[in-house]
Amino acid sequence: MAGAKIPDFGERASASREAKQRALDKLREKPAVDPEAAAARTAALEAKEAAAAERRATHRAAIESEKAARAEARAKAEEEAAVEAERIAASRRAAPIKVPTPAELKAARDARYAARKARQRG
Repeated sequence: MAGAKIPDFGERASASREAKQRALDKLREKPAVDPEAAAARTAALEAKEAAAAERRATHRAAIESEKAARAEARAKAEEEAAVEAERIAASRRAAPIKVPTPAELKAARDARYAARKARQRG
């Protein structure tokens, strides 16, 4: 069986030159770009980019308006909470809490006990 032929440097260099030349020839054979088709593609791309920019701007505006609405609602809620806290504080100042004495607590407990016994007898 014959061994594989190992190309020397000259053969490899000429093969490389031939491959490059074939690639250049293939590129030159390609038809030129039609200016009308290129202009149409460019116009379509620009229209697509303009539509995308419009969608992004609309989306950003919607997000900003939503943020503003949330901030307004949060401010209104904080204001209502402050008004409610002030109302509660005013009512507490107007009517101080009466803390029952131990004797009053015992009397209330005894009254509940007596009522429970009366229900059981009755």
